[in-house]
Amino acid sequence: MTSLNHCIKFQLNITDPNLLFSNYYEKLCHHKQTKVYVAELVQPACPVCHSSTLKHNGHYVAKVRYLTSNASQPVLLELHKQRVICCSCGKRSMAQTDLVGKSCRISNASKLKVLTALTTDRSMTSIAQENNVSTNTVQRVLDSLDTPFRAQATTLPEHLAFDEVRGVGHKLHFICLDGDNHRIITILSDRFKKSIVKYFEQFPITIRKKVKTVSLDLNAYYQAIAGQLFPKAAVVIDRFHLVQMLNRSFNQLRVQVMKNFNPGTYPYRLLKYCWKLYLKPYSKLEKKQPYYNQHLKDYLTQEHIVLDGLDLNPALKHSYQVLQNFTAALRKQNAHAMKKIINTTQTVGEKMRGTLTTFKHNQTSVLNAGKYQCSNGCLEGINRKIKQIERTAYGYGNFDHLIARIKLEEKDAVYKEKSLSCAA
Repeated sequence: MTSLNHCIKFQLNITDPNLLFSNYYEKLCHHKQTKVYVAELVQPACPVCHSSTLKHNGHYVAKVRYLTSNASQPVLLELHKQRVICCSCGKRSMAQTDLVGKSCRISNASKLKVLTALTTDRSMTSIAQENNVSTNTVQRVLDSLDTPFRAQATTLPEHLAFDEVRGVGHKLHFICLDGDNHRIITILSDRFKKSIVKYFEQFPITIRKKVKTVSLDLNAYYQAIAGQLFPKAAVVIDRFHLVQMLNRSFNQLRVQVMKNFNPGTYPYRLLKYCWKLYLKPYSKLEKKQPYYNQHLKDYLTQEHIVLDGLDLNPALKHSYQVLQNFTAALRKQNAHAMKKIINTTQTVGEKMRGTLTTFKHNQTSVLNAGKYQCSNGCLEGINRKIKQIERTAYGYGNFDHLIARIKLEEKDAVYKEKSLSCAA
């Protein structure tokens, strides 16, 4: 028996000295061939007075699901827990082990394996099938996580990033990120001003004054909130959104000019099929080596194609100059040149003029993009991960479950149950 006990413990990686294995067998359980290991769980002393003078009072049999390397052949532990009466204090008790929680039928090792699987991009159904548990069990493991993003309102990073992400029920949630180490500070259940102000007002004004920058997109709603909550912080418009607006405005004008020509003509093909070259930085265009363009039926350099297309319309040419000059000034962090371009009087397209007007109305925040290195790029990456989490789960109906899964993938969640910490 001693040899068998040691072999089974070695095989199952169990070290509890109070657990004594005596037998094992196989049986059909829920249409699966299951391995069952029989063990007695001994109570060495009274948990109240710690006396070792005990009177045995029978057993309680519990069948506990345990880890298995083969999902098609589950493993059960048939634990015969000793019931005892203390001869010193008269208290009744039953033997317990760190292998499984009290009144629980799933081992802590199985829960830890489920928890590890939850940190990956997998659905709860596949995790449940692999570990021979129900989907509700996987959900309960997720619910038992302590998942606050920030436990105490004592500090704030110097650089913040604001944005929104679509979550439960296609609803938009406010998300705030630490611009220094790219860690999530909070995700709120909505994006209303009342909720955002309520969250950040729990931080004293002395802490909020230490925030230096708040980076966001061209959303006047968030700009007003940032100015109210962080009086000494510079609002920085994300560079990607600035360039995206300029590219979109130029592309709309290009399509508008293209439609003035008959399909199939040389000017039409010049603007239609080579559209990527117009969005490419002018300094990176090939200017010496011509290549054969199958749409234009000629050997041309990239610079030649772009210049021929811009010559078709003066407004298109001026809009291209605005796009190239602004992006170049943004890369060089030349705020003075950016301001000059925003206030240009050149004839540009209607959409481009609207974009420049928007930049002019938010001139201080736009020019800050040329003064500070911070951006919302890290936050866009986090939003992409959140969308993937929702896509894998086919959507979430509970906001707390979504937050817990996000924190698990961030590897910041702390398990509440002390028994699991001991088992780890």
